[in-house]
Amino acid sequence: MKRRINNFLHDKELKRKLYVIIFESDTPKGKLFDVFLIVFILLSVMVAILESLQSVSSLHRIGFKILEYIFTAFFTFEYLTRIYCSPKPRKYIFSFFGIIDLLATLPLYLSFFFSGARYFLILRAFRLIRVFRIFKLFNFLKEGNLLLRSLKASAPKIFVFFLFILILVTSLGTLMYMIEGTIPGTSFNNIPNSIYWAIVTMTTVGYGDITPVTPLGKLLSACVMLIGYTIIAVPTGIVSANIMREHHKLMMEECPHCHRTGNDEASVYCKYCGGLLEEE
Repeated sequence: MKRRINNFLHDKELKRKLYVIIFESDTPKGKLFDVFLIVFILLSVMVAILESLQSVSSLHRIGFKILEYIFTAFFTFEYLTRIYCSPKPRKYIFSFFGIIDLLATLPLYLSFFFSGARYFLILRAFRLIRVFRIFKLFNFLKEGNLLLRSLKASAPKIFVFFLFILILVTSLGTLMYMIEGTIPGTSFNNIPNSIYWAIVTMTTVGYGDITPVTPLGKLLSACVMLIGYTIIAVPTGIVSANIMREHHKLMMEECPHCHRTGNDEASVYCKYCGGLLEEE
């Protein structure tokens, strides 16, 4: 028995075959496995959503629980198989997809100790990122990287802007408390409530649960609304400017072969000489 287990754990041919099926999508079996996996992910997320409905009968809830056990068993087996056939198991375990695969497996087990933890299986939806690999949509990932770099470059300016907004809503909330706080039965009975009103009004959400009644309070409320429309556009402008800057930077990158610029940002090969733009 020990020999069989040892042979199984060190069967390189079996690991190679499983690796091609599970980690690769260029082969028919690999693509079929990935499509099958995505269907399972969609079904498991759908089951979790339907089970949360109060109108679902107890009989259907039992059926949903059985399906969850089946899905969890499948994802657990798949996760362990990935570790088994991976050339570098540790690298896979601590990779982005490895962590997502683990989080997609744990919720049902955690529900035995923490009530409600099973609904964290919605995290399985993140595994749908593999659809980019299956259907060759890597250009969309490049677009995502451009947006991520732009957001990173915009972070300091947005942080300063956020501090300014924080000071502004605190000041406006305090001012409204001074105006409306003396009115009997008012909702502006403390500064935190007034700051909450300033945030809701400035972001143009407008719940209407706290409203001023005095003419001066209404005038201040109108001013805050108008300020909110102008403020919302500021972060958008900051990010848009950085996106244009990053796009221009990509357009100005030289081809390592002909040293010419002007290639599209999603290009893999140079449109002038046909050489590979990003060499490993």
